[in-house]
Amino acid sequence: MRVIFAGTPEFARVALARLLAAGFTVPLVLTQPDRPAGRGMKLQASPVKQCALDHGIAVAQPRSLRLDGKYPEDAAAARDALLAAQADVMVVAAYGLILPQWVLDLPAKGCLNIHASVLPRWRGAAPIHRAIEAGDAETGVTIMQMDAGLDTGDMLLVEKTPIAPTDTTAVLHDRLADLGGRMIVEALELAACGGLQPVPQPAEGVTYAHKIEKAESEIDWSLPAHVIGQRIRAFDPFPGASTALQGEPIKVWCYEIDSCQRLSNERCGQILSSGPEGVTVACGEGGALRLTTLQRAGGKRLPVADFLRGFPLPVGQVLGASTVAA
Repeated sequence: MRVIFAGTPEFARVALARLLAAGFTVPLVLTQPDRPAGRGMKLQASPVKQCALDHGIAVAQPRSLRLDGKYPEDAAAARDALLAAQADVMVVAAYGLILPQWVLDLPAKGCLNIHASVLPRWRGAAPIHRAIEAGDAETGVTIMQMDAGLDTGDMLLVEKTPIAPTDTTAVLHDRLADLGGRMIVEALELAACGGLQPVPQPAEGVTYAHKIEKAESEIDWSLPAHVIGQRIRAFDPFPGASTALQGEPIKVWCYEIDSCQRLSNERCGQILSSGPEGVTVACGEGGALRLTTLQRAGGKRLPVADFLRGFPLPVGQVLGASTVAA
């Protein structure tokens, strides 16, 4: 079976590598244009492009696939490449461009998407982050037959996995990427023999995983401790949950729920204790978090004992976006 692959980040690279290892012929890869990254802001190829080049696969990087859009020349060149590939199916994973109808209709077996949630929950751009942020007990991967809607197509394969209380987006991402790679191989093997059974998505339970914005990273200490904790894990590695002391930004990476008894006059965000075992901070509804891994701007993630040697967090101070000394 000849497979066109469309994807960009590491999640997609894992799937591409699994398809190649399984022996599928991949004549063409679509991926996002190279982006500036790193301290020098040099153009860098996506993980999918790097994988494709390592295997001698042709790569197309259109800025758009809309023939009537802003970059019609890119779309026309991509169309020529897609037609020349003569593929049976297209596999899409975290590509980053909307596929117009002409692309969806091009392969004989259509376009299959690897989506990192159990649809219809968490359609959209950030399903892994939003599942952790919401405190979901489980998530999974759906292999979906793509249509013109946003993650609305029929489900072909679904597999679930629990979300552990310590899972971050980084940890869950890797687990789901591996699961998605295995499932897409299975889906294509079934497709080759007519064994896939499309199932419409349920009408109930639809939620949308909107793109993560940097502005969401600020910790609201008035929220319950477990909610703040979920956001800390959801925003690891990007954008990182952040707070500040006297205008100095601090990122919070690891924590424990603290069962200490709060006094009635303690403010949300107030530091209740500070030592090598952790910095305990008052949260909403009488709860508290013990922060155990922190990072200053421009610095590295540090265990709290090491962090405090260079940046004390005194008891009684109040953390927040623009706090002053209490």
